[in-house]
Amino acid sequence: MPGGIGILGGTFDPIHLAHLRVGEELFEAEALDELRYVPSAVPPHKARADVADAAHRLRMVELALAGRTGFRTWDVELGRSGPSYSVDTLRALRTEVGERTRIVFALGRDAFAELHTWKEYAAIFTLGDLVVFTRPPQSTALAIEDFPVATREAFRYDSVSAGFRHVSGHRVTLLRVTGLDISATDIRARVRAGRSIRYLVPDSVRDYVRAHGLYDASRRISQVE
Repeated sequence: MPGGIGILGGTFDPIHLAHLRVGEELFEAEALDELRYVPSAVPPHKARADVADAAHRLRMVELALAGRTGFRTWDVELGRSGPSYSVDTLRALRTEVGERTRIVFALGRDAFAELHTWKEYAAIFTLGDLVVFTRPPQSTALAIEDFPVATREAFRYDSVSAGFRHVSGHRVTLLRVTGLDISATDIRARVRAGRSIRYLVPDSVRDYVRAHGLYDASRRISQVE
C-alpha cells in the first residue's frame, strides 16, 4: 500500500547530500505523502562526546530541506529528555496520525543489523512498515537470517514485495539506493583541516557551518545565535 508518512532519523552532524538522496529515493519508491527527517537529541548508539549541539543540527536539517515539498523536519526527539529511541518516536507518530495512516520507518542496512540492541526492538515491527536501505557493496537481498533471532517466527516471506510480512500486517522491505561515498565523519575532518566541503553538503549548510564555527575546535559556538 503506497502513501503515508516516512521517518528518516539520524544524528545529521551535519546533514549531507547522501542523506538527502536517500530521502529522495525513499519518498519516490514508497510514494510517500510526507517524509520527516528526525534529528536525534542524544543518539544512544553514538559514542562521540563532541556531537554538535542539537539546535545546530536541527537548523542545518531545516536549511537542507527548505523548498522541498513533502519533506519536513520533525523535532520530536529534541523535546524528550535522555537518549532518543526510535520506538518512542514511532509511538508518538502513531498517536498523532492514528491507526489508519501508513508509517514507513527507514534505516540503513548497518543499523538494521544492530536492531537487536535497540530499545523494545520487537515493538518497532508492530508500529509501521520498515524500509531497509542498502548501498553498494552491501547485500542486495534480505533474508530471514538478517532479522533479530527472537522475532523471526513473527515473519513470513512476501513474494509481492520480495520482503517479509510481520504478523501485525506490516512489511519489511529492502530499498537499493544510490551509493554516494559521503560521510559526516569525513566532512567534519575536512572542516577541521580547513578543506572545502562544497558539493558534499547543500550550500546553505556549508555557509551555516562556517558562520557558526562548527567542527572547528578553535571557533566552537555551543548555541545557535
